[in-house]
Amino acid sequence: MEAVRRQREILDRARSDGRVDVVALANDLGVAPETVRRDLRHLADRGVVQRVHGGAYPVESAGFESDLAARTLSGVSQKRRVAAAAAEHLEGAETVYVDEGFTPQLVAEALRPEGPLTVVTSSLLTATALAGQAGVTVLVLGGRVRGRTMATVDHWATRMLDDLVIDLAFLGSNGVSREHGLTTPDPAVAAVKNLVVQRSRRRVFVGVAKKFGVSSFCRFADIADFEALVTDTGLSATEAHRYAALGPQVVRA
Repeated sequence: MEAVRRQREILDRARSDGRVDVVALANDLGVAPETVRRDLRHLADRGVVQRVHGGAYPVESAGFESDLAARTLSGVSQKRRVAAAAAEHLEGAETVYVDEGFTPQLVAEALRPEGPLTVVTSSLLTATALAGQAGVTVLVLGGRVRGRTMATVDHWATRMLDDLVIDLAFLGSNGVSREHGLTTPDPAVAAVKNLVVQRSRRRVFVGVAKKFGVSSFCRFADIADFEALVTDTGLSATEAHRYAALGPQVVRA
């Protein structure tokens, strides 16, 4: 297989599976591990993957955003652990914003409020999952529905948000970096997230470790805007300490 086709196959697999392993790729593609490492270096130089020990993660840049199916199928048990840890930050909040995305949806499902709870969300899937829960009132932001994520955006959504004061927001992101803060590929999505940050008293980021060290097109928040960053143990203790130095508690579930 020629290098260009092989690298395209590697990138497609990274985006589909959420991670690629050097040894597994070498076996599947019938090449030497060093050939795969060279391909990964080339892809990293192009900015489409992030190298890690033994493999690589895809970089969700302005040119790529995973769809709902890919997010749902990738690392479900890991995301459930992260979501459960994030849900522990409810701490008596009566109004909660739940962001679009599969992991924030899992946070919503893991919430155990002690009293009545109002959940505001841009996600149609989260609204559906919570609509039947006793004691939970669900408010869905209006707007254009993005088919890729089944979430609402644009001025209808931001206009509604502008009238709200929210106790706690659970927010996801395509990228989290100490240099650029929290980022996402779509400006319309960034506008909604940024206004949520402004309208929330407390903010918790929830997302798997592969989001860290990645930067996308549109910044919507700074690291210091969050009381906690909740992720998994794929984020090293050293990196967690570096992020914690910027202000938030870093939880590795």
